[in-house]
Amino acid sequence: MNAMTGAPKPEQRPWLAHYPQAVPPQIDADKVGTLADLIRTACTTYADRPAFESFGKTISFAETGRAGQAFATWLQAKGFKKGDRIALMMPNILAYPATIFGALLGGFTVVNVNPLYTARELTHQINDSGARALVVIENFAHVVEEARPNMKLEAIVVATAGDLMGFKGTIVNFVARKVKKVVKPFNLPGSVSLKSILAGPAAMTPVTVTPDDIAFLQYTGGTTGVAKGATLSHRNVASNVEQANLWLGWALEPPLGKTDYQHVMVTALPLYHIFALTCCCMFMLRIGAKGLLIANPRDIAGFVKTLKASRITLFSGVNTLYNALASHPEIKDVDFSEMRFAVAGGMATQAAVAKRWKDVTGKPIVEGYGLSETSPVASINRPDTAEFTGTIGFPLPSTDFAIRDAEGNDMPFGEPGEICIRGPQVMVGYWNRPDETAKVMTEDGFFRSGDVGVMLPNGEVRIVDRMKDMVLVSGFNVYPNEVEDVLASHPGVLEAAVIGLPDEHSGEAVTAFVVKRDEALTADALRAFCKEGLTGYKVPKQIVFRESLPKTNVGKVLRRALREEVAGKG
Repeated sequence: MNAMTGAPKPEQRPWLAHYPQAVPPQIDADKVGTLADLIRTACTTYADRPAFESFGKTISFAETGRAGQAFATWLQAKGFKKGDRIALMMPNILAYPATIFGALLGGFTVVNVNPLYTARELTHQINDSGARALVVIENFAHVVEEARPNMKLEAIVVATAGDLMGFKGTIVNFVARKVKKVVKPFNLPGSVSLKSILAGPAAMTPVTVTPDDIAFLQYTGGTTGVAKGATLSHRNVASNVEQANLWLGWALEPPLGKTDYQHVMVTALPLYHIFALTCCCMFMLRIGAKGLLIANPRDIAGFVKTLKASRITLFSGVNTLYNALASHPEIKDVDFSEMRFAVAGGMATQAAVAKRWKDVTGKPIVEGYGLSETSPVASINRPDTAEFTGTIGFPLPSTDFAIRDAEGNDMPFGEPGEICIRGPQVMVGYWNRPDETAKVMTEDGFFRSGDVGVMLPNGEVRIVDRMKDMVLVSGFNVYPNEVEDVLASHPGVLEAAVIGLPDEHSGEAVTAFVVKRDEALTADALRAFCKEGLTGYKVPKQIVFRESLPKTNVGKVLRRALREEVAGKG
């Protein structure tokens, strides 16, 4: 015990006593290899297996690997060298994993870019990362055209939704351009089509990639300030893949007698987001699973239609996605009988949403936790959990958690503090930002997450909220997650977000923005409901009904955008 606070030290690791029997406490981070090793092994071992499916078209591991080698061959021929940054700006289409494979096999560093970025946001990320080349889907090439004068790109590659799909790709592209008209005119002189590159030779010069080489610059912080590049080495991400394999692999064994059994991961979260990148792409390579790529998860009706025609064994998502799917009238027609578990992360999962999901699918949501800076998974619930726990589970093998106050003291069990994380999956640092890195790394090697949590005596951790989102009402701390959870449990509420707004009497006032499920719902009725589950100062002083809430492309609600919106009207 810590003599100063009476708190448990991280080295005591109370969570280890509650690990599944098959899970060891540690991994050997010196033996996890590289992501290039992972890609080569998967494309050889599972060569003929389907690797990815998009718009009804499936390609094998061997085909994806061959496409990756063709992309790497082209980059090398253009003079790009190991370590050069290559930016990828696409949704979940077949071209995305192919170009990721190629970049990593060639020893390049992948810079994942949100395809919905504005020209200003794109310019910042390209210039900050020093990316020399960019692959962009044609739907957003007009944004690249706008930003191009302010960027130092040496090569621009234009991809399409139909790349790697053969004749079917022609149909997909025709629908995108002529029917749905989602491709705006653009003019990018000197750009090259990805289709022509992938049709070229796959004769890349072998490159020695080491675990300490940089695999990804994963930009983060865009919801709270200027985006910074979390520098993730091959060791960081490969370690996280191995941690996930040890934690989940024993629960993924094929049914008795089915030696050729293949898992299918529903990949609706975009691959440019670290959750999907590691959990839905890299980890799936490790176990030879197929990724069912969903290009536009916001089209819930289309998403459900795809699910009805698909075999599903694994699912990944965030709270808002699970809520939207569970609320769709046709979700009952989806066959979830083979699904082992559904994993959630990225934002707090609300108990009401978890209940609706289990009522529909028969399986609980297994919640995990992590950040771009932790590659991302730091903790997760046991895959054999029968019910949604409301916690983020236990730290993964070789991962230490500490709950600390502002002075760095360890907090007793049950007392809130900042979640701090140490392990082989923690980033090298922020790209070219030693000052920012120093702010989040402690002397004893922990990453300060900025999230408030409590540790239970068994080592499980419960998220309270983001430190920056806490509302201070007359000196009392109010955590938006708690209030949102109560609001979401009302049958007339579809979604809710809570922020603090200035108040002359209490300093800040709890303000709720609510999307109705029942149009008859009133603010007074909802406030009365909240009073049953919340102490007085936590009950929203103001309730604002809206048609929708501002979200990131992953589905995380942007409280900051709500604060800025209110400030702009003020």
